[in-house]
Amino acid sequence: MKNYKALAVILLAVLSFSCNKTEEDNFSINEEKLKAQYTTNDAVSLEISSLKDQKIDSVVFNINDKRVGSSKGTSVFTFPLKNQKLGYQNIKSTTYFDGATELDSTRIEIISDIEPKLLSYTIVNTYPHDIKAYTQGLEFYRDTLYEGTGNGAGNTSGIRGISSLRKTNYKTGEVYKKIEFPENVFGEGITVLNNKVYFLTYQNQEGYVFNADTFKKEKTLPYFKSMEGWGLTTDGKNLYMNEGSEKIHVLDPNTFKQIDYLNVYSGANKIPNINEMEWIDGKIYSNIYQKQAVIIIDPKTGKVEGILDFTKLLKLRTDLPDTDEFNGIAYNPKTKTLFVTGKNWDKMFEIRINQ
Repeated sequence: MKNYKALAVILLAVLSFSCNKTEEDNFSINEEKLKAQYTTNDAVSLEISSLKDQKIDSVVFNINDKRVGSSKGTSVFTFPLKNQKLGYQNIKSTTYFDGATELDSTRIEIISDIEPKLLSYTIVNTYPHDIKAYTQGLEFYRDTLYEGTGNGAGNTSGIRGISSLRKTNYKTGEVYKKIEFPENVFGEGITVLNNKVYFLTYQNQEGYVFNADTFKKEKTLPYFKSMEGWGLTTDGKNLYMNEGSEKIHVLDPNTFKQIDYLNVYSGANKIPNINEMEWIDGKIYSNIYQKQAVIIIDPKTGKVEGILDFTKLLKLRTDLPDTDEFNGIAYNPKTKTLFVTGKNWDKMFEIRINQ
C-alpha cells in the first residue's frame, strides 16, 4: 500500500510540474527547487533559470493572478504561504530582460497541516421522521425545525418523491407547514438568514428565497456560474454553498454572487462531495455524500479538524424499501445538540458530542 502511495506522490509531482518548453523560451521557473505539496507553515522559494544565458533584469511573481513580489537578476524570491488558500496555486513569472518580457507558469498544491480528530458522541433521543422526506437540508430556526427535501427516487422502489420546504415538530414528526415544488425542481440544501429561507435547486441553476413565516416566495436568484446546488449554510452574514466538489463558495445573500471561496482538505487529501452543511460555533459541519460521516471544517482555512462517524445509526433506523443515504444536520442552540437523519429515514437522532 505504501508503494502505491509513493507512486501517487511521484505522479502528482510529474503532473504538477510538466511544462511544454519551446526553443524560443529564454527563461523558466526552476521546478527542481519546488515540492509538489506545501502547507501554510511553509514558504515557497522561486527562482528563474536562464535557458540561453540571457541576463535577467528583474522578475515579477504572481500567485493565482495576484502579485506577491519580485526579485532582481537571478536572486531567489521566497514567499510565505501562511495566508494562502488550500488547493492548487497557479504561479506565474514575468521576466524582464534586454527591453523585453517573457512569461512562464507552474503550480503547487497547499494541503492541510493537521490530521482531524475522530470525535465520539452520545445518542440523546430518537424521534420519528417522515419516510417520504428525501432530506436535503435541515435547520433549526426559532425552536422550529425547517426541512428541505428533494424528489429523489426511492432506494428500492424507484418511486420519485416531491421536493418540498416544510416546518416540522421534531419531537413528533408532525408537519406544521409545507409547500411543494413542480416535478422539474429537485430541492437541495436550505438555510435561514434574516427571516428568509434560502432554498437551493440541484440542476435548475437558481435558488429561491421565501419568507420564513409565510413561505411566500420573495425572489429567485440565479447561480453566479453554471453549477449544481448541493449544500447551504450561513454564518449570520453571508451564505456558504457547495456544488459537490471540495470547494465551498461564500455568497452575497442578496445577489448569490461569489465573495470568496475555500477548498476543503483533510491532511494531504482534498475532500470532494461536500454536501449538507450546518454552521455551529464558528465551524462548518458537513455531510459527505454517500458516507455515514460528518466532518468539521474551519471556514477560515478549509482544514478538516474533526470527524463524526455515524455508521452505527444505520443499524438503528428501519431499513425500508425507499430508505436512502445518510443526510441532514441541524443544530439546536438551546440544547446544544445535533439532529441528524437521512433520505426517507423513519428516524431522526439527537446527538451530543462528547467533550
